[in-house]
Amino acid sequence: MRVKTGPRTQQRHKKILAITKGQRGSKHQLFKRANEAMMHSLVYAYRDRRNRKREFRRLWIVRINAAVRQHGLNYSTFINGLAKAGVTLDRKAIADIAYNDMATFGQLVETAKAAM
Repeated sequence: MRVKTGPRTQQRHKKILAITKGQRGSKHQLFKRANEAMMHSLVYAYRDRRNRKREFRRLWIVRINAAVRQHGLNYSTFINGLAKAGVTLDRKAIADIAYNDMATFGQLVETAKAAM
């Protein structure tokens, strides 16, 4: 007995076409093209969920380095000084302090300098 394209297949096609709504060209109209586009988009989403973490860490390091250089240090010396001083703030928190509260960040720099 052959399988006919019944309601289940139509539902599946409709679901995939709804997911690819807004894509250019035939990717939102033709099922085969839409399915390919959806599969690629899921791969990109999976990959970029991991890449996002790398990108943010790079951003935080750049911000910390820029703020530390205003106090006459560089990034690696500052992080090493904080580690020796026993300060256990992560780079996200340090970058936030550097961006929003320069007075507190100045105290962190002094702490790092004193530990060197």
